Amino acid sequence: MRPGPTLRLVVLPQAMRVIIPPLTSQYLNLTKNSSLAVFVGYPDLVLVFAGTVLNQTGQAVEVIAITMLVYLTISLVTSLFMNWFNRRMALVER
Repeated sequence: MRPGPTLRLVVLPQAMRVIIPPLTSQYLNLTKNSSLAVFVGYPDLVLVFAGTVLNQTGQAVEVIAITMLVYLTISLVTSLFMNWFNRRMALVER
C-alpha cells in the first residue's frame, strides 16, 4: 500500500483507540485549568461580569452559581462527546 492509504486505514484507527482516553482527560484538565486562569484574572471577571450584574440586580450568589453551571456544562458536554467518540472508535468483536 502507498503511505497515504496506509496512514489513513491502518495507523490512524489504531492510534485513535489509544489516544482517546488520555485526550479526554486533557480536554477536561484544560477546562478546569482555564477556571484557574480566570482566578488569576478574578478582579477583571468580577468587575466586568459580576460587577455589572450585581449593580443592576443585586444577586451575587446567582451570578456565581451561573458561572459554576457554565463550567459544569462545558465539562459535561466535553466528557459526553469524548465518551461517545471513544465508544464509536472502540474495537467491535465479531
